[in-house]
Amino acid sequence: MVLNETYTLSNDVTIPKLGLGTWFIDDDKAAQAVTDAVAAGYRNIDTAQAYGNERGVGEGVRTSGVARDELFVSSKLAAEIKNYDDAVAAIDGSLRTMGLDYLDLMLIHSPQPWADFRGGDYDEGNRAAWRALEDAYEAGKLRAIGVSNFEQHDLDNVLASSTVAPHVNQILVHVGNTPADLIAYCKSKNILVEGYSPIGHGKVLDNPEIAAMAERYGVSVAQLCIRYVLQLGTVPLPKTANPDHMRSNAAIDFTISDDDMDALRGMHIRDYGDAGAFPVFSGK
Repeated sequence: MVLNETYTLSNDVTIPKLGLGTWFIDDDKAAQAVTDAVAAGYRNIDTAQAYGNERGVGEGVRTSGVARDELFVSSKLAAEIKNYDDAVAAIDGSLRTMGLDYLDLMLIHSPQPWADFRGGDYDEGNRAAWRALEDAYEAGKLRAIGVSNFEQHDLDNVLASSTVAPHVNQILVHVGNTPADLIAYCKSKNILVEGYSPIGHGKVLDNPEIAAMAERYGVSVAQLCIRYVLQLGTVPLPKTANPDHMRSNAAIDFTISDDDMDALRGMHIRDYGDAGAFPVFSGK
C-alpha cells in the first residue's frame, strides 16, 4: 500500500511517498483533519506558516495516538522572510505554535514574497534565510530542509553558498502542468520533488480525456491524477479534510502504463477556476 512506502532523502531521512496537504483547512478544523488522516494511515503531514493552521496541525500531531517519530511533519517559512534573524525567529515560532520539539522538514515557501512572485531579485535574502534553516538543521530542530516554488536559478543561488544542499523542492505538479525540466534538474541534484495540488484546480476534474482514461483503469479522476504525480517519482500532497477523500486518495495501488503516462505528461491545463488568483497558479 502506498501509505507504507517511502523515499529516502539525500541525508538518509525517509519520507512517506504520499502526504496530506492542509492548505485552505482552517486552524479550528486542522487538528481533526490530521487525526483523521493518521487514522487512515497517513504519516506525512504538510503545513505552512502562511496557511494559518500550524497550531491545529500541531495539536493533531500531538493527539493522533501515533508516536511522534512515526510521523513526518513539514512546515514552510513565510515567503516574505528574506533575512537571517527573522528566519531564525520564525523557525522557532513554528515549533512553539505547533507544540513540537522538532520538524521533519522546513521549507522556504517561495523565492519571492507573494506580493512580488516571480518578480525582483531576492537572491541574497534567500541565502540568508537558507543559512537560518541550515543552522536549525545542524541544531537538530529540523531533520531535513528544503525550498518550495524554486526554479533552477533559485536552486543554483542557494546551492552556490550552502553547506547543506536542499533535500526537497515542493512545486506545483499535476496532469496538465508537468515541469519536466525542473523535476529532472532536481533529480540531478538529488533533491526530492514534492508535488502540491496534484489534482489541480478548476477544469482538471472535468477533462473528458482524463475522465475516460480513469474509467479504463477503474479509478476516479482524482486517483488517476495522484497516481500520475507519484509515478513521476515525486511526493503527491493532495489536500482534503474529508476522511472519505483521504482514504480514496490513498487507494492508488495501480500502475499507469508508459503510453498513458506520456499522454498525461503532454497535456496542458492552466484553468484553475477561482484559485487562479493565487500567485502559484497565475505565476505573478
